[in-house]
Amino acid sequence: MALPALLLTLFLTACGEEFDTNMSKDVSDFEFTTQDNGTLSKSDLEGEWWIADFVFTSCTTVCPPMTMNMAELQQKMKEENLDAQIVSFSVDPERDTPEALKKYAKKYQADLSNWTFLTGYDFQTIKEFSIKSFKSLVKRPPEGSDQITHGIRFFLINPEGKVIKNYNGKQSEVVQKVLDDLKIVLN
Repeated sequence: MALPALLLTLFLTACGEEFDTNMSKDVSDFEFTTQDNGTLSKSDLEGEWWIADFVFTSCTTVCPPMTMNMAELQQKMKEENLDAQIVSFSVDPERDTPEALKKYAKKYQADLSNWTFLTGYDFQTIKEFSIKSFKSLVKRPPEGSDQITHGIRFFLINPEGKVIKNYNGKQSEVVQKVLDDLKIVLN
């Protein structure tokens, strides 16, 4: 286990709260296009806790429940006054234009003040970024399909830009699990 993750775990345990990390992976530098045609970079998130996932707007399988869970998480974060960012990376950048992402965000009633949807790269870039930074598979659709294969995890990233935990984003219990962890790290 890397020293910063070990220190974080010891610190959180010393505070009387049990917090188990299951990852220790640095997020690679990035600067991508937002749903509003702006940019968001890793350096913009420095000093912030954030939750990330990988989705695409024409997904018919895992993305709808994942995005519903993320929307519910965002709402509960507001109710509990938990200040963290949410970042959803598109794995279908050819189709997911900023306009398509904005429409998708609206469909799920995402509050774009702390939830950003990203595109503006090619498929190979997001594939490599997902694998290198999050150990999360991304691969082109099988023959005869338009459904990209990608991981279903939510990722908790610390203020130093290190992924410290992942969760099953399809399970309804994910909302409470992430909330419980955010309460520990933010308080």
